[in-house]
Amino acid sequence: MSRGMLLIVLMLILIITSQFEWRQQLGGDVDTSPRESQKQPQISKREEVVKEKIILSQEKNIQRLNELVQSLKEQLHLCQCTNKTINGTVSSMSENIIELEQQQILED
Repeated sequence: MSRGMLLIVLMLILIITSQFEWRQQLGGDVDTSPRESQKQPQISKREEVVKEKIILSQEKNIQRLNELVQSLKEQLHLCQCTNKTINGTVSSMSENIIELEQQQILED
């Protein structure tokens, strides 16, 4: 009989301690929920600040790239103008050379 009583007492102790642990866990969850709910707006504010910084940085990069593209377009235009001038000069020179050669041929 003493073994039976000992087993019953041990079972009661296990049940009581397990319920006590469950209540602590539930109470801990209830306590952390307000903390977490307070942390959530702080986290979302931080995320918003970080997102804004990223967006501003990207906008600056885009603006810088647009300026570089504009500068390259201007350089390309200048090169094209210079190339046309050089080609015009070369073609007029070659025409002059051809005319001189033709004159020499006619004179001979």
